[in-house]
Amino acid sequence: MDDASHQATQLSAVQHFDVIVLGAGISGLVAASILASGGERVVVVDDYGTPGGNHMDWTSPEGYTFDVGSLIFQDDSPLLRHFPELLPHYVPIDPSWGRLNPQGKITTYPISIRDDILAAGPAGLVRIFASVLFARVFLRRMSNARDFARYWIGGHLLHRSGLETYMKRFYGLAAEDIDLDLARKRMLWISEYASVINLTRRAFKRRRAAGPKNRQMARPKEGFATLYEPAARRLERDGVVFRLAAGMRGIEKVPSGFELSLAGGAVSAQRIVSTVPIAIAERLCGMASLPVLKTITLISLYFSFSGERGFTQSIIYNFSHAGAWKRLTVYSDFYGRVNGREYFAVEVIAGHVGTIDEAEADFRQHACGNGMFAGDLKLEGSQVLENAYPIYSKGAAQNAANAIAKLRMFGIESIGRQGGFNYQPTARVSTMEVEAAIGVSGGNRGN
Repeated sequence: MDDASHQATQLSAVQHFDVIVLGAGISGLVAASILASGGERVVVVDDYGTPGGNHMDWTSPEGYTFDVGSLIFQDDSPLLRHFPELLPHYVPIDPSWGRLNPQGKITTYPISIRDDILAAGPAGLVRIFASVLFARVFLRRMSNARDFARYWIGGHLLHRSGLETYMKRFYGLAAEDIDLDLARKRMLWISEYASVINLTRRAFKRRRAAGPKNRQMARPKEGFATLYEPAARRLERDGVVFRLAAGMRGIEKVPSGFELSLAGGAVSAQRIVSTVPIAIAERLCGMASLPVLKTITLISLYFSFSGERGFTQSIIYNFSHAGAWKRLTVYSDFYGRVNGREYFAVEVIAGHVGTIDEAEADFRQHACGNGMFAGDLKLEGSQVLENAYPIYSKGAAQNAANAIAKLRMFGIESIGRQGGFNYQPTARVSTMEVEAAIGVSGGNRGN
């Protein structure tokens, strides 16, 4: 084959679009929906083999289906404006939340007036309120998440409630090393719901008649593929092309915009919207990722159980000062038992344990020591997820902003939980932030 024929073959292998969306998670799907509704020709590219991003599950041969993480949706979520076909697939649930506190009691999440404050006794109450007063007077200058939390609830309650320990479990580093910007953006619930003053007010305030509530929902029992495949098929009917298990290799600037090389060919477009981790986008663009933006690696342990579990709530957070696990979700509360057994998932940050075996042993020991899961507890499987969510060490927010700015100078719009290095706790938040980002950068195109 001569050079001209070879070049013509290469050009024919390139598919041309208006916009390339990197990532087929919630942020990528919503971005594709907005762009396609505005008449753009969109291709969604992901190295995962199915849509949904980090919304993934694992099914055992016995028929237990577990999630990576604890995912609950609402029937008034803006996500359903883009994908109304999801609604019939959700399973309505009535979840309840609790937490294991440092005193070994499963109680109210995130703070309990009875068990965290009143149970401290007269001397403890004095210490709690004195520490709040001290913080409000002498600790007004804040530099990290510990300072932020201590200002609102005082150092004594911060330790007694286990909130400080839980922050380390969740964010992967000590509270004093967590960026203050993150605390202000993602921990305002401390000032709104967990401050001693607000807790006291609510304790003595008459309960008002509850207004209408949204309905809580979980993914289908069969797993996330059943949920997101219909959304992907609808996008395809709207002209969106999916390239999954794509094997993304690199992005180059070309006269028509950008060309993304894949394991099987290439795609090009005038515009790229990235929802993948910033480090991946930088690598694709040939940029050095300095300083490195670290992310959480999440270990999920999948158990089945028969016996007395020791609590009634569906979701338990570990606020105790021991044990590496951070949260467990009992899926059999949502979908029913399998072969008469309950089943649940336990989340552990990989940095707190070395291996899956260590994570399992640590959980078994800690659960037994706190009266949980007395009976037949069997590990059905496990999963390790890299890039679960960002680690917000001091300066990380500014480093992420700098990296996003560098990508934008290259021409890449980096948004979403991963692309924006921005922890988004729900699909609602992810949808709203993508709507805002696409609306600002590309105009609100029909959504």
